[in-house]
Amino acid sequence: MSISGIDFIKKFETYCPIELAEKGDPVGLHIGSLKKPVQRIMMTLDVRPEVVQEAIDKNIDLLIAKHPPIFRAIQRLTSDNPQTAMYLELAKHDIAVYAAHTNMDIIDNGLNDWFCERLEIENTTYMKKTHELHMKKLEVYVPKEYAKNFREALSKIGVGQIGPNYKDCSYSVAGLGRFTPINHAHPTIGELNQAECVEEEKIEVLFLETKLNAIMHVLNEAHPYEEPAYTLTTIENFKKPYGIGRVGNLAKPLKLSQFIDKVKEAFQIEGLRVITQSPNQRIQRVAICGGSGEKFYLDALRHQADVYITGDVYYHTAHDMLSSGLTVLDPGHYIETLCKKKFVELFETWKKEEKWDVEFFCSSVNTNPFQWV
Repeated sequence: MSISGIDFIKKFETYCPIELAEKGDPVGLHIGSLKKPVQRIMMTLDVRPEVVQEAIDKNIDLLIAKHPPIFRAIQRLTSDNPQTAMYLELAKHDIAVYAAHTNMDIIDNGLNDWFCERLEIENTTYMKKTHELHMKKLEVYVPKEYAKNFREALSKIGVGQIGPNYKDCSYSVAGLGRFTPINHAHPTIGELNQAECVEEEKIEVLFLETKLNAIMHVLNEAHPYEEPAYTLTTIENFKKPYGIGRVGNLAKPLKLSQFIDKVKEAFQIEGLRVITQSPNQRIQRVAICGGSGEKFYLDALRHQADVYITGDVYYHTAHDMLSSGLTVLDPGHYIETLCKKKFVELFETWKKEEKWDVEFFCSSVNTNPFQWV
């Protein structure tokens, strides 16, 4: 089945909602249009001239980036500047560019959780809460013979997830639906001006408020009636928290030197920067935040972390960290390149589920500007 850019991003945003991005973060579509078929989609950490050339060579229709390519306002759009020339090349070759940034860090089963998997950090919690989202409840009436397909359509957009360990949760009760089609109705069941009585299921599901647009799309596309009967309710007594960074525990303590080796191996890096007063300490409780997370080091302390892993630590902030007694490892920003492999794996799963006729690629370009010598 062919797919449009709009449909793919709708699916993507059910997993990685833009509502979870930090305030002011320029996530979403940056270049081009999603109103077109997409057959070749590439995942990248950064949008750099080399990545753009790779996308052109591979005839990519849609580029998904972790880092927004246009983070600050552009004053001039010229081909003389390599940074802006690549925007012109993307537009020339009709390559759309979509960015998911801090929302990718905050979502459950997102980048920070994948870091924890790599480092075998267990029993994790959010390092700093950033959002609280309302839960909503959908009550909808569906003819009995269509109920299974409708529930499956809801499941595909992630509706009915309760906690981290249960999905596809719903409740159904059987009943009779009555209606009389009039005027210009085109009923799926029944005839104009004749009263009908249909065996129906009332289906109830819970969902996060970020999925409301996806819910409305399913009601319009998957419900057999041209005028579905449904009710939407906000659940006032429960909000789902989200947060940046993760804190958890290793199964057993490691010496700091052993843990450093573990981090280097997990992220395939030659070296990292270490801030510590205690080179002989043992590490068990670990806090981690991908990217530039130095501003959250007090949250790592609050969670009594033995070590905090983050990138781009500023010199003077490192002094503050050292004075606080917190051990910090800075493996750099580029460990976020893990997102390429993990998202393409996820995209391939969606492809099988949805029967999409589309190819997915990880960018092969190393965009790390730093080298160890």
